[in-house]
Amino acid sequence: MQGRNLRLQNPFLLLLPHSCRQTHNHSLHLNTIAFNSNSEITKYVTNATKYWNNFYKRHQNKFFKDRRYLQKDWSYYLSNDNSHSNQQKVVLEIGCGAGNTIFPLVAAFPNLFVHACDFSPHAIALVKAHEDFRADRVNAFVADVTVDDLDETVLRDSVDVVTLIFTLSAVCPSKMPFVLQNIRKVLKPNGHVLLRDYAIGDFAQVKLLEKNQLISENFYVRGDGTCAFYFSKDFLSTLFEMNGFSIMELSVYSREIENRSRKIVMDRRWIRGVFCKPHNLQPTLVPKPDDSLFPGSKSG
Repeated sequence: MQGRNLRLQNPFLLLLPHSCRQTHNHSLHLNTIAFNSNSEITKYVTNATKYWNNFYKRHQNKFFKDRRYLQKDWSYYLSNDNSHSNQQKVVLEIGCGAGNTIFPLVAAFPNLFVHACDFSPHAIALVKAHEDFRADRVNAFVADVTVDDLDETVLRDSVDVVTLIFTLSAVCPSKMPFVLQNIRKVLKPNGHVLLRDYAIGDFAQVKLLEKNQLISENFYVRGDGTCAFYFSKDFLSTLFEMNGFSIMELSVYSREIENRSRKIVMDRRWIRGVFCKPHNLQPTLVPKPDDSLFPGSKSG
């Protein structure tokens, strides 16, 4: 195609929400997110558990690398160095997958006890079969946090840190407020949510858009049926603030990755944030997501 480089330039004009392109106002209105009602689209949202379970059956624990970089990035929140206490810290990992986050953290921080949940039963089976799994350090259980109440398994106000590592993006946007309120119930006052996820303008988003894989605004379905949402700072900050969290840190970072065999440079973009549950800030309560939008569904 004449005049077009294989390197993707300035993707934001294409990927920003329509209202932002017109007015440059990046404020978020969560209740305006609308979904395509086509049955071929909604099946991906209603059957998310099935698609992610198939993903882990196919890839086992080989797809994601262990995230050892988190030890350095989050040591302030996970170690006892700043509290001068030997008391055990409790972590809740939402969307733990095969354990690529929890096992490096448990090895690096002997004071941690980790609750680890995923809505894929096969992923939880992989965690329990891991050579480093110890029941006295890790409580692994199946849960769909868009439907199941976390406080039925984890005590209220008992968790010091919740980790969301490329997990919230797998949830349809209409269910994200309930997920955060679900987390908030088990998080201690002044506890933290540590997040890493996909940002608007990521190379993968551009490719999905080119393949007409759009479900809703910034929400896409991949070829294997799993879904991905791409976050802006404004969307994420508004989402957390509306649900009773204060923002400690929030930034977008990018990296150019060269694929020499395909002769392309990929502009990868991620978002990372730290959020706190303060003592006195209450969320605007929302009911559980209305599954009648996706008939026959019990999953996110």
